[in-house]
Amino acid sequence: MRNKYTAQLKALNDALIDMGNMCQNAISLSCQALSSGDLELANKIFASDDMVDKQERDIESMCLSLILHQQPVASDLHAISAALKMITDLERIGDHACDIAEIMLHNKSGTLTMLHEIENMGSCVVTMLHTAIEAYIKRDLDMARGVYDLDDEVDTMFFNIKEHLIEKLKSDSASIGHDVLDVLMVAKYLERIGDHACNVAGWVVFAITGEHKHQNQP
Repeated sequence: MRNKYTAQLKALNDALIDMGNMCQNAISLSCQALSSGDLELANKIFASDDMVDKQERDIESMCLSLILHQQPVASDLHAISAALKMITDLERIGDHACDIAEIMLHNKSGTLTMLHEIENMGSCVVTMLHTAIEAYIKRDLDMARGVYDLDDEVDTMFFNIKEHLIEKLKSDSASIGHDVLDVLMVAKYLERIGDHACNVAGWVVFAITGEHKHQNQP
């Protein structure tokens, strides 16, 4: 019985890591699609989102089965509870990657202004999620908490993009292309992905310590 319990916990751990990697890949693909204008690449993201959604359902079933049938000890219960919370944030990350791909597919100009800034922001949120998943794998508190610092960088990038677009509208609204709203929406989706990656890191901390605090709490 104990061997079965241990195997189920390992399967849950592996499935959660796989889901995190799926979401990380989806963000990377969406940013690559924006940079290259590759419509085929953008369409692949929608297919990957179906896999993310299925993985969420499978992990939820695994967690509930463990809770109902195995009566996990406190430390394992923290990890299982954290997994249930993490998959919600990961699923939302997958959705936002699709949102970005959809903007790219409907962008009439085929290009985005401030693409370099968007690429930098995308790279940062990919790093955030990667770091959160690595922290989960290694059970590394410092690594998990380091995601909060990266979130501050993403928030600053979003603010700078928004302010730049506002200034452009004020100075020369007649020459502003239709892609301005697309840029703002992409930046906002990336900012939200950063928030969800932060949530994942917070639940990693909970899985390790049994305590969950918002990153802005003392």
